[in-house]
Amino acid sequence: MSAIDGNGLEGVSATTLWTLHNRASEAKRSDGVIRDPWAVTLFDTISYDYLKFGKPNQSHGLRAVAFDAAARDYLTTHPKAAVVALAEGLQTSFWRLDREGVLGESRWYSIDLPPVMELRRRLLPRDDRIVELAQSALDTSWMDRVDSTHGAFITAEGLLMYLDPDGAIGLIRECAARFPGGRMMFDSIPRWFSRRTLKGFKLSDRYVTPPMPLGQSADEALGLAGRIPGVAAARDVAYPSGRGLFKAWPGLDHVGPIRRARPSITLLEFR
Repeated sequence: MSAIDGNGLEGVSATTLWTLHNRASEAKRSDGVIRDPWAVTLFDTISYDYLKFGKPNQSHGLRAVAFDAAARDYLTTHPKAAVVALAEGLQTSFWRLDREGVLGESRWYSIDLPPVMELRRRLLPRDDRIVELAQSALDTSWMDRVDSTHGAFITAEGLLMYLDPDGAIGLIRECAARFPGGRMMFDSIPRWFSRRTLKGFKLSDRYVTPPMPLGQSADEALGLAGRIPGVAAARDVAYPSGRGLFKAWPGLDHVGPIRRARPSITLLEFR
């Protein structure tokens, strides 16, 4: 496959190359936390100055493993459920889960802005189970396309922190109302990191991350179960154990200041 220029992605859309850099770099390691052949293919095919994102780390690989596990759990009991990947970027979760045999009867709805969807069409294989919707996750007309007769698992991996708080809460509220019995999973950054991005957070001397207005602790995310109608329960999902500091991290969660200052993953269950 000939090289594809990735410089057409800008702003928040370009962050999918940041997460791809981390995930594919992990997948290339013999001791990597994730096995992701399609991430490696994308990384090797898209021509881009990945080093401006700084040294790769395990964070996005571990996040992807956590999302896969929750999706796999839901699909095991809802084998015909719809999976909705909001702002999917260059995630390759579909192929990882399909390799595990849990997507045989499911329909996968891939949602992102047109430039990202165009890259996906050019670089990833076609599959009749995938419905591609080139639009913003906040344009909730996508909900009309989703057949949730047999349940729905909605992912917002690396999305909500880039939204303003009202927009993020509104999206969750809409999902809870439209997909009863479904689940929604998202990750959050802590407030201190959100404030840092608003001032301009540099990954290197050549790259400043887009602002991330929504910051919340794990416990604040759990509190959504009492704030949003239709959300029956919320669960804090632990990051899997990795190497080095990423191995010790889960064991320190009982320390209040660390719990409040760490990123989190939350799984919501809808009534």
